[in-house]
Amino acid sequence: MVDQRMLPQAALALEHAQLKRLEILSIIEATTLVLLVCVAVPLKHVFGWPLGSTILGPVHGLAFLAYSWTALQTVAAGGWRRREIARLFIVAFLPFAGYFNIAWLRRMSKSLQGVR
Repeated sequence: MVDQRMLPQAALALEHAQLKRLEILSIIEATTLVLLVCVAVPLKHVFGWPLGSTILGPVHGLAFLAYSWTALQTVAAGGWRRREIARLFIVAFLPFAGYFNIAWLRRMSKSLQGVR
């Protein structure tokens, strides 16, 4: 993460807003992934009801793209460790992992508030 003491207040506010956006998109992406994998796909393959995955597949695709784009914008500012960057992107592929990401993003955001 960026050394917050070196950043001006406007940059801190921008990074805080970006982390909040990433938190919201993490919730949305994780929820659509869980619904797709745990509800829609089993309904399609077990009960022959493909409508759920037909609808939820593109919805999750958009959520995944929005999350990935926001994560890419967030780390493009620089100062992120490779481990943190990997975590941001790996959680998008694992069901329920996005929910664990939320607490981590909130801690990072609070650390920015402590600098102000």
